[in-house]
Amino acid sequence: MQKGKAKLGQLDLEGALIARDRVGIQDFVLLDAHNSETAFLDNLKKRFSEDLIYTYIGTLLISVNPYKVLDIYTKKQMDLYMGVNFFELPPHIYALADNAYHTMLMEANNHFILISGESGAGKTEASKKILQYYAVSCPSITLLDTVRDRMLMSNPVLEAFGNAKTMKNDNSSRFGKYMDIQFDSQGDAVGGHILSYLLEKSRVVHQNHGERNFHIFYQLVEGGEEDLLRHLGLEKDTKHYCYLVQGESPNVNSINDKNDWKTVKNALSVIDFDANDIEHLFGIIASVLHLGNVQFGGDTIGYAILNSNAELRWVSKLLEVHFQVLHEALTYRKIEAKSEEVLSPFTIDHAVYARDALAKAIYSRTFTWLVNRINKSLENKDSSRKTVIGLLDIYGFEVFSVNSFEQFCINFCNEKLQQLFIQLTLKAEQEDYEAEGIGWEPVQFFNNKIICDLVEEKHRGIISVLDEECLRPGDATDLTFLEKLEQRMGNHPHFVTHKLADKKTRKTLERGDFRLLHYAGEVTYCVVGFIDKNNDLLYKNIKDVMCLSKNPIIQECFPATEADSRRPETVATQFKNSLLRLTEILTAKEAWYVRCLKSNDNKQPGKFDEVLVRHQVKYLGLMEHLRVRRAGFAYRRRYDIFLQRYKALCPATWPHWRGVPSDGVEKLVQHLGYQPDEYKMGRTKIFIRYARTLFATEDAFEICKHELATRIQAKYKGYRAKGEFRKQKEAATKIETCWRGVQARKERERRAWAVKVIKKFIKGYMTRREAKTTDNSEYLAFVRQSYLNRLKDNLPKTVLDKTTWLTPPPVVKETSSILRQLHTRMMVRNYVRGITPQKKAQLQQKVVTSAIFKGKKESYPQSIPVPFMDTRINEQDINMRVLQTIRHERIKYRIPVVKYDRNGCKPRQRQLILTQAAVYLAEEAKIKQRVDYVSLKGVSVSNLGDSIMILHVTCGDPKQKGDLVLQCDHLFEALTKLAMLANKQNNIKVVQGSIKFEIQVGKESCVDFSTGQEPMVYKGKNGNLMVVAPQIKSR
Repeated sequence: MQKGKAKLGQLDLEGALIARDRVGIQDFVLLDAHNSETAFLDNLKKRFSEDLIYTYIGTLLISVNPYKVLDIYTKKQMDLYMGVNFFELPPHIYALADNAYHTMLMEANNHFILISGESGAGKTEASKKILQYYAVSCPSITLLDTVRDRMLMSNPVLEAFGNAKTMKNDNSSRFGKYMDIQFDSQGDAVGGHILSYLLEKSRVVHQNHGERNFHIFYQLVEGGEEDLLRHLGLEKDTKHYCYLVQGESPNVNSINDKNDWKTVKNALSVIDFDANDIEHLFGIIASVLHLGNVQFGGDTIGYAILNSNAELRWVSKLLEVHFQVLHEALTYRKIEAKSEEVLSPFTIDHAVYARDALAKAIYSRTFTWLVNRINKSLENKDSSRKTVIGLLDIYGFEVFSVNSFEQFCINFCNEKLQQLFIQLTLKAEQEDYEAEGIGWEPVQFFNNKIICDLVEEKHRGIISVLDEECLRPGDATDLTFLEKLEQRMGNHPHFVTHKLADKKTRKTLERGDFRLLHYAGEVTYCVVGFIDKNNDLLYKNIKDVMCLSKNPIIQECFPATEADSRRPETVATQFKNSLLRLTEILTAKEAWYVRCLKSNDNKQPGKFDEVLVRHQVKYLGLMEHLRVRRAGFAYRRRYDIFLQRYKALCPATWPHWRGVPSDGVEKLVQHLGYQPDEYKMGRTKIFIRYARTLFATEDAFEICKHELATRIQAKYKGYRAKGEFRKQKEAATKIETCWRGVQARKERERRAWAVKVIKKFIKGYMTRREAKTTDNSEYLAFVRQSYLNRLKDNLPKTVLDKTTWLTPPPVVKETSSILRQLHTRMMVRNYVRGITPQKKAQLQQKVVTSAIFKGKKESYPQSIPVPFMDTRINEQDINMRVLQTIRHERIKYRIPVVKYDRNGCKPRQRQLILTQAAVYLAEEAKIKQRVDYVSLKGVSVSNLGDSIMILHVTCGDPKQKGDLVLQCDHLFEALTKLAMLANKQNNIKVVQGSIKFEIQVGKESCVDFSTGQEPMVYKGKNGNLMVVAPQIKSR
């Protein structure tokens, strides 16, 4: 459609007539050859080839399914059609929806939109588009948004439960739907109500090849959550369920059951279904699947028995009925004989029939419950008067290779609607003519009342004969029904059977067939199944079991009062009565029509099958409708609209007509040379008999329009150019004057400001050392700002940098001091944050070393930059026996030392090992001495630069070894580790001169210290250990 609009632009109906040779005529009423079916099809084909899928017949809209997505349903398109005259823009479903809505508001009466066409023609999509248009175009408040959301969300729910894949359509509606949308006096959508017709419940238990069951079954199995499926006893595979595999096409490319499942669940919550309702609803759907898997075998005498109880137990659980009672109802029939009840066992065929009948009854009644539940959520509680727009989306005429009871009902429905359609169209035409005072000319058309009577006439119609056969005692069969039809209808011109037909026709009929000549053509029906489908019997004892269910939905579907009620009406009678009520509803409303056509049977984009479209045009009665609309006059318009468009064609009416519009139109048509038989003047409208007359007028208007446009453009351009020149000249003079004045004022203000600033700056400089006053406040602020800006670019980079800080002027000395402290703290904090755990441990050890040795031992300053190590001996360098002996004490530090004998002062290489509890002195595989930290009295070192340390040990036993004299290259590291492990920081002494130590209890010796050029350790002549420390240069 967008493509078509690009070519036509935003033209109204008549404006688009100039493109009629390329894209056809937008309204078939203007077709000259209106009696030619070929011309009709050619016009449709032209428009279809340009993606123009909509065409009018008056106010009837024809929609051809393009089988592709067109960009004609956007919010922008909706806005374009809102509140616009019906024929003002190209044909569109939004135009029809909008005009129905505004006509309803203006006239305060009820309307309906009848959407018809065969399966796959796009009826459901058309219904959705109308609902979406009303959802967007109507006024919006929170309450109304809720109603709209529920209306829109009712579609996916009803599609899931009422639509299925057929051979012709992947999303075919298998029920008829009529929805009333209720509006208040302001045009707000405030409520709704849905009626459903003839759900094809036989599909629950049987599908033809290439077809599927209702969508909801596949959505539940494929999209249901694991917990839900487990709760319902289902598996995630449709092939496991007998009711889902008969058509052999469970998966369809155009259908995504998992996504649709999410949509349906969301829609149910929007429609206000609570969690319990949803749980019970899906439980019922699952019970139907389990019921389909209930299989029967035969006992020794041929009576039905269950092959397995498992599936029936799931049915019992989900429907909340007793298993044994349900089992009995599916295998026995209860027969009442006077005051007694007798159980008669089923054969296998009877048991299968009873199972399928129960499945159909459960599903169809649940569908009815679902529709009622949706109606409850859409119900409008306000009792004030409402106007409604009804949407009737109902099955179109169906002709299959084998047509059964369902097609008979559907085609009867179409006959009734065709009858109503012609009546309403003729009535509307006649009323329009009478209102305008134009003589009505009778229209020749086929009146299908004879066919409707053939089907529905009381006591004589096909439905009455079928009901008689269903209700009479004895063995009634489909063939006995056919025989009765032949007896009753034998001479009817629209009824024929194999027996009644002539020799030529008999070849095309089977013995079990009858043929009806419908308004749309002949249809042959096979009577097989008519009796069973019309009876739709559910055995009384099965119905009684359902009445005992504890499932709240089943309780509503099978009320206890039903068990004692009389036999229900047959399906055909129920359908006939519901059609009668529907007809009454529609007759009381103003009608609008949408006729949907399939462009081809293969769902192929861009393909126009003329044979198929011709067939649909015929059975939808479009030619009949066109003939009614063209009865007499092809075109009519109100005087004011006609005059407004074509007044340029007559000098007397151009540019303004000051009189009555009808007089202006009379002048105009006389000037154009209309002949008396070409038009009539009504009370408010002009009627034009021939389309060619309008086309000639339109073509003349197109030529005149271009000439007028050229002259108007020339005059207007000259006028605009002169006016523009004068305005520009005046404007230039004014701008120059204003600009000069503005520039002069700005210059004067700038100079005055500069003088004021300079004065204030000089005064501030002169009084800069005085207290803050109004004279120097701005200058001081300038000084502060200048200092801070310079300081910002010259901040110290390290904590040790004491010279970089700028010298502050007096006014910011205090501020500078505070900022310097803050900056120093910030650098310290940043430095501390950058210290790693390893470095932190090093610093902590260095702090301990500093506390012990700083200022006391000469060699301490040289040790500061040397990092401490975790150990000085690798573990593999310690003898295994030593390790095994002391491993339990957790070794903390190891270092090689030189141990001097207490008596002979002889040096010996040892390993000093610090553990958690003691100091060990080891020689290869032998531990020479162990000193507990508790026994360690202290440690003595000299104040010189040597590396000697004496460990003082408590000696309680004369045999115990005395103090240790050790030389260690890493003295500060070893003593710091020892001090921290033994907690002896206060027991390490730095001694000047000699240091005494105990050789053993009661026996002492001494270590003498001195300084020299070279470090030495030797035994002195006095027997003491002599230590010469190197001289350390002071720093």
